[in-house]
Amino acid sequence: MKFIAMLCGACLLATNYAISAQIHPISSGKDYPNKPVRLIVTSSVGGPADALSRLVGAKLTEALGQTALIDNRDGASGMIGSQLAARSAPDGYTLLVGSGSSLMNAPALKIKPPYDPFTDFSPVTLMVINPQILLVHNTLPLNSVKELVELAKSKPGQITYGSGGVGAAPHLGAELLSAMTGITLLHVPYKGSAPALIDLLAGQLQFVFNTMQPSVMTLVKSGRVRGLAVSSAQRSPAAPNIPTVAETYPGFENISWYGLFAPAKTPQDIIAKLNANVVKILREPEMAQSLASQGAEPAPGTPEALRKFMRLESGRLKKIIAYAGLKSD
Repeated sequence: MKFIAMLCGACLLATNYAISAQIHPISSGKDYPNKPVRLIVTSSVGGPADALSRLVGAKLTEALGQTALIDNRDGASGMIGSQLAARSAPDGYTLLVGSGSSLMNAPALKIKPPYDPFTDFSPVTLMVINPQILLVHNTLPLNSVKELVELAKSKPGQITYGSGGVGAAPHLGAELLSAMTGITLLHVPYKGSAPALIDLLAGQLQFVFNTMQPSVMTLVKSGRVRGLAVSSAQRSPAAPNIPTVAETYPGFENISWYGLFAPAKTPQDIIAKLNANVVKILREPEMAQSLASQGAEPAPGTPEALRKFMRLESGRLKKIIAYAGLKSD
């Protein structure tokens, strides 16, 4: 009798589940979305990822007819927000604005995050790439990256630079420069790029790599810091008069990037709908102009192109980290 009761209970649960499934069917591209969509951002309010997400989110709200809500989940180098997104329902209502720092850097440093960047997410599109700018204190008599390298060679281990932490893009940029030129630098890690920039302004550091956000470019234009070079392969539209590091040291390239992701197993028709809308948004001239003012360059494409890009980035990061002998803190 006990077994029969358990069986009947199981049947009742199955029946209730079937009824629930009929009332709340799995979302598809046809009826998606019918409620607000959440964009998880793995950094605090005011940073490059937050600014990008709010620009795109406002346009996505118009395109989808549902509010795109920004949910800032900072901490653990982006792993807290990324884990939350990876474990969310694959229904298209929770998305991740992921970055190289939050998805690629930890595995490259042999840190095992609580998610796999390739199997726990469905790529939607690469959104932007962000070149960095090499900044020096205005009291240093330096006008080129070559002069900085010559100074570092004359003072091995005495030239200090700051970054937002081990493995962050600015740190890897300095380590790549060190590896390519044979100089020895002193790294000072901070909890974020803002404190490093403050110490550069105070003269406590000789240089930093930083994203080309408006507040940083204002400091360059005012002469409080000097921008020697940018880290992308080509010159940035945000600062066309500033040369690239690669113009002096061919092959140098180190960028930040942001992409849009959904949890793995999100229906492909939803991925396709999101991709079509976000790619269209990023290709609008007005959006390109807004992003350029943030030091970002639109780079939309297919989900497959983003996955390929991630694999190339993973290989590049591993080479830099291995060459520089970096280890996680």
